[in-house]
Amino acid sequence: MDSGRVRAVEPARDEVAPRRLGAGDWIGFFAMVFGMFMALLDIQIVASSLSEIQAGLAAGSDEINWVQTAYLIAEVVMIPLSGFLSRVLTTRVLFTISAASFTAASAACAVAWNLDAMIAFRAAQGFLGGAMIPTVFATSFTLFPPEKRAGVAVLIGLVATAAPTLGPTVGGYLTQAFSWHWLFLINLAPGVLVATIAWLLVDVDRPNRALLLGFDYAGLLLMALFLGSLEYVMEEGPRNDWFEDRVILAFTAICVTSAALFFWRVLAYRNPIVELRAFADRNFAVGSLFSFILGIGLYGSVYVIPLYLAEVRGFNSLQIGEVMFVTGFFQMLSAPLAGALSRKLDLRLMLAIGLALFGLGLYLTTFMTAEWGFVELLLPQALRGSSLMLCFLPINTLALGTLPPEKLKNASGLYNLTRNLGGAIGLAAINTVLTERQQFHWNRLAADVNLGRPGVQGFLDTLSGRLQGLIPGNPAVAAMKQLAGIVQREAVVLTFDDVLLLMAAVFGVALLLMPLVRKPQLAGPVDAH
Repeated sequence: MDSGRVRAVEPARDEVAPRRLGAGDWIGFFAMVFGMFMALLDIQIVASSLSEIQAGLAAGSDEINWVQTAYLIAEVVMIPLSGFLSRVLTTRVLFTISAASFTAASAACAVAWNLDAMIAFRAAQGFLGGAMIPTVFATSFTLFPPEKRAGVAVLIGLVATAAPTLGPTVGGYLTQAFSWHWLFLINLAPGVLVATIAWLLVDVDRPNRALLLGFDYAGLLLMALFLGSLEYVMEEGPRNDWFEDRVILAFTAICVTSAALFFWRVLAYRNPIVELRAFADRNFAVGSLFSFILGIGLYGSVYVIPLYLAEVRGFNSLQIGEVMFVTGFFQMLSAPLAGALSRKLDLRLMLAIGLALFGLGLYLTTFMTAEWGFVELLLPQALRGSSLMLCFLPINTLALGTLPPEKLKNASGLYNLTRNLGGAIGLAAINTVLTERQQFHWNRLAADVNLGRPGVQGFLDTLSGRLQGLIPGNPAVAAMKQLAGIVQREAVVLTFDDVLLLMAAVFGVALLLMPLVRKPQLAGPVDAH
């Protein structure tokens, strides 16, 4: 048997002593980080431009959200699978394939001719690009020795949390300056460059193709059904009145059944598609829980604030992007400070400060009125942006910093999955609250605004007088319509305030979970080569 065949089936040699890092290692790793940035950016890059995409594809308003949903569903399936694939193919091969195919899918999205084609291409983009995210996290711990990980963690944390935040800003600018097609065309040149550099310079592990023997195809199918149907129910449930809709009910049944079979399979099969025993490590389990909570805040705030600005203030995609840029700007400013604190401060205290600041930023927005804009949102956005790195760095180290090398790749996929699931479940809860509380506030305000109250009648008389001669028709009817519009607007604003208060409460609960956190004791060098 030749040496090539021996290498193909030997286990990955994660325990070998670390080598000295060269310029090629750094360049290759930076290319991987940029690829991760592209994959994360594309989750939210369409958020502020859905109306333009809807017009361009002649899609219905109830269908266009699938441009975002399809990407997320496909991505959550790939993220946990990436750990297995990287062990079979190596990080280099998997990342190169992921970056190249993500780029090709981006080109396809740009030329999509109808909504069905766009949904299919977005699903391909999310699935193929999803592997780039967890492989970067795992590589940061296997390639770099402990003394270099703090700086590397700052870089990864900045990218992982800034990309979703900056997505609406970048998307809004591209759509207004060029067209919505450039939301996807912008990926082409960087994607080719990242794939090329990864192929030439990334070299952190060896393939273990023996894992293909007894590959768990049933586990893969069950995982896809479980995660895909869960994401579908979370996304579509709020819009379709949950279990009143037969399709939602059917997908819920598929989710529950496939979940039960999936968990049984991974615990019973000798070579499971995903190794869930990583959750037996207390630090990893607690870190994943905080990652879930951070996903709720990160994706939830990036969803709610733009929605308020569009529905209440009538901002266009570029104006929304300008407001959202504040969070990303302060996040970048705080990154060096967070990196320095992570080396000097107890990570548990750092995490508590970060959670408190993020929660405070959300709480301050609960006082929003229909007149809030860039200036009023500046302080809350700045607090949230400054706190993100204070949250992410401790959580990342807590979850992954103490695991043995052979568990990192699999655990990295699970860890990143929890953040995405936090976002998905958080968005589902947000949309449910938006629907139910808006009706509640409308009923309450409408009951208070009745013609029997002198103040209401006086307002209508004054408004009717102002409209006299300015509009055709009966000014009293026009005044009544304007009053109804004001009531509707205020009900919407109060609903947004409720949602933001609920999100702030989640971070308050997270602070109560801090006693569960053990101070992480970092492992020694785990360079995998």
